[in-house]
Amino acid sequence: MGGLLLFLSNRINASPDTSEEPCPTDMVKMTKSKTFQAYLPSCHRTYSCIHCRAHLANHDELISKSFQGSQGRAYLFNSVVNVGCGPAEERVLLTGLHAVADIYCENCKTTLGWKYEHAFESSQKYKEGKFIIELAHMIKDNGWE
Repeated sequence: MGGLLLFLSNRINASPDTSEEPCPTDMVKMTKSKTFQAYLPSCHRTYSCIHCRAHLANHDELISKSFQGSQGRAYLFNSVVNVGCGPAEERVLLTGLHAVADIYCENCKTTLGWKYEHAFESSQKYKEGKFIIELAHMIKDNGWE
């Protein structure tokens, strides 16, 4: 039993090896207090939850910095990680009527923004399936200068 505890202790304190392609099981980063569903490679600039530091998005997935959230400025992303999605509901936003679902950090459960499920105006269709994260809830990690 002691060997198993030592093994688990070493795995918990180990940082991910980014020198080789990660296996699906290597995408989980364990720490003493939390388990993230996905760990983005440290060689990329990433955005993380400001409340718990769970990775949220790779900078390469950023579409636009010109969005407005309910609490100020927000970014539009093509894809995100470690995020849960609530039920979709219709809301009138600055650009018209949309069906959106609130998104939250899977680790700390903080509401981060929303996912565009459906745009009712043809000029807004490009947003469908994309994610808004408010700047108030994220920080820049890894490789920012």
